[in-house]
Amino acid sequence: MQDPQSSEQSSVGWERQTLEKLVLASVAEQRAARRWKIFFRLLWIGLLAALVWLIYRDVSPSSSVSKPHTALIEVRGAIAADAEASAQTIVASLRSAFEDPGAQGVVLLINSPGGSPVQAGIIADEIHRLKALHDKPIHAVVEETCASAAYYIASAADNIYVDKASIVGSIGVMMNGFGFTGLMDKIGVERRLMTAGENKGFMDPFSPQSEAQMRHVQEMLDDIHQQFIEVVRRGRGERLVETPDTFSGLIWSGQRAVALGLADELASLEQVARDVIQAEEIIDYTQRENVAQRLVRRFGAGVGESALHTLRDWGWVLR
Repeated sequence: MQDPQSSEQSSVGWERQTLEKLVLASVAEQRAARRWKIFFRLLWIGLLAALVWLIYRDVSPSSSVSKPHTALIEVRGAIAADAEASAQTIVASLRSAFEDPGAQGVVLLINSPGGSPVQAGIIADEIHRLKALHDKPIHAVVEETCASAAYYIASAADNIYVDKASIVGSIGVMMNGFGFTGLMDKIGVERRLMTAGENKGFMDPFSPQSEAQMRHVQEMLDDIHQQFIEVVRRGRGERLVETPDTFSGLIWSGQRAVALGLADELASLEQVARDVIQAEEIIDYTQRENVAQRLVRRFGAGVGESALHTLRDWGWVLR
């Protein structure tokens, strides 16, 4: 007959063994989960490193190209701080092109409806500075459109070449918006805007504008327009045939632009490289945002957070 005390001890021992097995299994599962967690975070870090390598592996042509060639820089789309044709991007491209001893000349290939006068002004000023510093020619070649801020940039070049059907001009300044005050009166909506400064909210579309405020905006636009005109006159010089419409904001065909002195000749990129710069080989210096850069911008914050968590898991606390 089995001793009751022995039976009780056996039962307790079995429960203890079962509990120990459960605890060990739980610990093993937690360790495995943590390893997988660290593995995936390391994978993200590796992906980030690969993307950074893809971004920076492209070396500027100026570091490796030495034989004579024509340097190309594209100005496409809207000219704005957050666009592909921003001053930061275009200026960096210009500097690379001018600093390359193999570049016999620079061509701005333009297809843009315009954009920010500030961004255009920065680019035009840098063109004048680089021309004087490196004594190297720069020409603008227009594809479909070179209007407004794009023409602001083109006028800083030595010559402007167009297609006969290109759209050129729009030497003017514009500010637009909407006003809903009449509609609000009709539907019985009251606008409640509180400001410190009597003119602080004068651009609010739901508030009426006074004549004094409209005069102020017009004076500001006239100032910027005059700056634009001076840039064009400086760049085109005696070639410009001024008429009452020249600075009115009108646009012209490329063929008409040549007659008005807004452009010099009809020619393509290849013709300018071959016949004007006399360096038929064309090398693109345009700095562009590649796929890797877009991915880094989109996922960079998440990857950085994962990397931080991984470092903390390893006991590296960043303060």
